[in-house]
Amino acid sequence: MQVTETLNEGLKRGYTITVTSAELDAKVQEKLLEAQPEVEIKGFRKGKVPLAILKKQFGQRMMGDAMQEAIDGAMKDHFDKSGDRPALQPEVKMVGGETWKEGQDVVVEMTYDALPPIPEIDAGKIKLDRLIVKAEAAAVDEALANLAATAQSFDDRKKGAKAKDGDQVVIDFKGSVDGELFEGGSGDDYPLVLGSNSFIPGFEAQLVGAKVGDEVSVNVTFPEAYGAKHLAGKAAVFACTIKAVKEPKPAEVDDELAKKYGAEDLAALKAQIAERLEAEYKGAARAVLKRSLLDQLDGMVKFDLPANLVEAEAAQIAHQLYHEEHPEDHGHNHGEIETTDEHKALAERRVRLGLLLAEIGRKAEVTVSDAEMTQAVLAAARQYPGQERQFFEFVQKNPQMQQQLRAPIFEDKVVDHIVALAKVKDKDVSKEDLQKAVEALDEM
Repeated sequence: MQVTETLNEGLKRGYTITVTSAELDAKVQEKLLEAQPEVEIKGFRKGKVPLAILKKQFGQRMMGDAMQEAIDGAMKDHFDKSGDRPALQPEVKMVGGETWKEGQDVVVEMTYDALPPIPEIDAGKIKLDRLIVKAEAAAVDEALANLAATAQSFDDRKKGAKAKDGDQVVIDFKGSVDGELFEGGSGDDYPLVLGSNSFIPGFEAQLVGAKVGDEVSVNVTFPEAYGAKHLAGKAAVFACTIKAVKEPKPAEVDDELAKKYGAEDLAALKAQIAERLEAEYKGAARAVLKRSLLDQLDGMVKFDLPANLVEAEAAQIAHQLYHEEHPEDHGHNHGEIETTDEHKALAERRVRLGLLLAEIGRKAEVTVSDAEMTQAVLAAARQYPGQERQFFEFVQKNPQMQQQLRAPIFEDKVVDHIVALAKVKDKDVSKEDLQKAVEALDEM
């Protein structure tokens, strides 16, 4: 078996792997001898089938397996000896594959982009501020007021009162398009909170000012991106009968409210809210600290990047941004999306940082445990209520999905490893200052 270098420019590598016919025949013979004791064919006792007959019946399949094993073995031997680590799966192409015949040598061309050598970083030179925000009484009271509003009830307004924004109206309605009622467009005794935007845009505003007993014709147009395609963009009329007009009545902030949310009393509920708020602040502060860390790491190292990784990342960024800008386009029939210099610059940063964090994690022996993966799968499965089992099975059979779930856990653990070695200063700030720091992340 012979491996010959054909390309060595920057990080690009190319090799020709030649497996001689004699080597292939030897491997096939070896496989036949291994299988012979277990093979039983009509006319021969188990283990007594002649090799010539075995080769005639199984030789072609054995040849394919031997060819694959020989090439895989040559690639593994090459990477072990060279120390190269391919950035992506190497591209392997058989020379003259369509015309190859048994008895000929097998020649394979292998190309890949090698991962670059990653420079060491001195984490002790990194300086970070960890923003600390305490849950102030005003923030807790604001959260309590929001809970009370969520738990609000509605009481009938006095007879003849007109509905206001925020009121609940109980209605019967029948919707029609071009004079024809449509399926799903009717309802009885439906409680609708005006201003909740739970109905088609423009619907609720036309009920403001209505009184009990009024008959109101609501004229609306279904959005172009409406889920039911036969209604999308169509003008519709809803015949509504107002059966009740109710004003909101916020719940009292007391022990009874606390019990509705599973707390023993109001003091316990306040403590729970304060704890939740501080957990939210801590999560936001970590995002700010992580961005600062990544910015500093990006400025500390420079090295060649595998072109295929950068191209793939730039294409992914362009695709993601396209769908963010065109939320109505849910498919992938939009054709190729051209990558810009901005996409490529962002891709280079992501690839550089990704390779750096991966190398730091490798050297620090950072791993993702089975328990951590299980928690990640459970969290992801909650997005598919009623289909959790199918999601688990999908993840088990899909290595790419497993990697997507593992990658952010690994990255966060590497970040924690670097932060532990860096110079970190706790800094008390207000909730508003933290909010500004978080908003600044989106502007970068």
